[in-house]
Amino acid sequence: MVSCADDTASQKKKQARPAQLVELALVSTETIQHSTQRTGSLRARTEVQLFNQEEGTLTELPFYEGATVKKGDVLVRIDDKLLRAELDKARATRRQAELDMARLKKLRGKRLVAEDELARARTALDVAKADERLLQTRFSYTRMHAPIDGIISQRFAEPGLVAKRHSHLLTLIDTSTLITEVAVSELLLPSLSNGDDVEVSIDALPGQTFMGKILRIHPSLNVATRTGIVEIVLEPAPVGAVPGQLCRVKLQSPPQARLLIPFSALRRDQEGEFVFVVNDKNKSMRTAVRSGLRIQNKIEILDGLKDGQSVVVKGFLGLKHGKTIRTATPTATKQKTSQK
Repeated sequence: MVSCADDTASQKKKQARPAQLVELALVSTETIQHSTQRTGSLRARTEVQLFNQEEGTLTELPFYEGATVKKGDVLVRIDDKLLRAELDKARATRRQAELDMARLKKLRGKRLVAEDELARARTALDVAKADERLLQTRFSYTRMHAPIDGIISQRFAEPGLVAKRHSHLLTLIDTSTLITEVAVSELLLPSLSNGDDVEVSIDALPGQTFMGKILRIHPSLNVATRTGIVEIVLEPAPVGAVPGQLCRVKLQSPPQARLLIPFSALRRDQEGEFVFVVNDKNKSMRTAVRSGLRIQNKIEILDGLKDGQSVVVKGFLGLKHGKTIRTATPTATKQKTSQK
């Protein structure tokens, strides 16, 4: 009898527990234009690193960092005495081969020389011409010309240095066009396209905003951050803008209907993202969702909810699936009531 009485008392206590006090918000669809700001660094769109293809002693490097050069200007000269001598030798060998070939052709016409001897002479002439072309090419490498109009940004050698082959001697940049790269969330990338206008501000040029364009969107994402690289071009480059400056890029997506809830309603645990939805019986229902972009104090829901549902935004302590809830009166409402 005592045991039955205890069970009945415990059941009454459970039934007498008050409902969980929570605050609710509606799931709503809003048409909004999402914007975000990303930081990056400016760099020259065109940068050419100059490496020597022929080793030797550097005799001239007339330009220093900051110097403006024109396409075709001689930037580097390498001592060419040895190659010049070899080229003169190759030219003499080629001329002798031409004379031998001409003489054998005359003798062949008189049937005084065998065909195979004439063939050997023809081969010797071809080899001599090839050697001459090879040395002419190597000789041309002793002069390094500017491939573009630009500015010398780096200089790594001085006259008198014996430069090994493929040494980095100079860097040439074209600052007429600047670009920057920013990392953008995979959720925003689908709304961006090449050629879209974007706003760019440069910290070193306060109070000014410049218009740039999306040059390209890289096709792969960073697997750790789920972001992709977007390149922004400033053409022509703003006055006072130089490579290396910090810039801020404002990206905007076109107006789009999005299903939104307050950010405070979204919960996460080991099983993933979820919210507590209130059904028509005032019961809290744990519902798995998939979130999208965060837009100020709200977050986009891509899957799991419908427009018009009610979700819990406050009162999560002790809240479980299937628990009875009652709605708290918002603080703002209480203040308005007391003022009346």
